[in-house]
Amino acid sequence: MDIPLLVNITSKAWSLKILACLDAGVPGRQALLVAAIGASRSSFTSSLNHLVQLGMLERNPGHGHPLRPEFRLTATGKKAAAMAGRIVKAVPDDNAFAVVRRSWSVPVLALTTTPKRFTAIKSGLTPITDRALSRSLVVLEETNWLKRDIDLFRRAPVPVYHAVNTGQEISQAVGLLR
Repeated sequence: MDIPLLVNITSKAWSLKILACLDAGVPGRQALLVAAIGASRSSFTSSLNHLVQLGMLERNPGHGHPLRPEFRLTATGKKAAAMAGRIVKAVPDDNAFAVVRRSWSVPVLALTTTPKRFTAIKSGLTPITDRALSRSLVVLEETNWLKRDIDLFRRAPVPVYHAVNTGQEISQAVGLLR
């Protein structure tokens, strides 16, 4: 999966969980999805509408009430849902999933399969600010999903980051779609 699309998908907190639930076979009705993911209705609706705008989901024609429509995955959505399912399986704990719900966590992990410098990560995530990237790196390092090493073989020592533990599983789940 290309990084700009991954950034778009993960920009809404519950998008990955919605896709993972649909991939797992949860029917595409709103009430069932809200119950399965545990989000508030407003957050859920925002994420669902975002996925429809991205072309990951579509209304299932002929099914559901106009006020309570049913949704289904598109062809692109099926690929993203398979990736989201692998990510959710790697992070079964709700506290750990709170880190995945953060906007930049999954894209940062996707880029750090191999050791990367701060500037290389930032150039791979074009719209990210320095502050957002450094905050994401700190949070991922605190959860032990990202490791910060110092590259001493350069003229000036430079920190490099790479995914470890659960972060590596998430990175590999995203990398399978590339």
